[in-house]
Amino acid sequence: MFKKGSKIYSIFNNKCPKCNEGNFFEDNNPLHLKKVMKMGSHCTNCGFKYEIEPSFFYGAMYVSYGLTVGFSIITFIILYLLGLELLSIFIGIIIGLVLFTPITLRLARLIYINIFIGYDPNYKNLDIIKSVDKNELL
Repeated sequence: MFKKGSKIYSIFNNKCPKCNEGNFFEDNNPLHLKKVMKMGSHCTNCGFKYEIEPSFFYGAMYVSYGLTVGFSIITFIILYLLGLELLSIFIGIIIGLVLFTPITLRLARLIYINIFIGYDPNYKNLDIIKSVDKNELL
């Protein structure tokens, strides 16, 4: 399930959806808030271009919406079963959403690109790899 080559591996390990080797985001830690959404334009390993078309990641907003709604419902149920009042439940949901925003944003982009891109261990964009030094891809 979490083996290299699966979409789940790519999503939870911050890896390129094409080769499962290069990092998708520059920094693996979503709590470094200055770098939370910084990503290279291409994979450092295979040269795959992440932004397939202009404004590709706008679609990740819908995935983010689904993640936050799911998180809110689960939080509501847990806090309701603990016997909290309605106002306390909503305050808890808001605090949880604010705290998990960096994680939600990153997960949404990773899930969205993995919907469209499949794993190919033999993929190499040689034009990109040859023409650009690997340090410049970030």
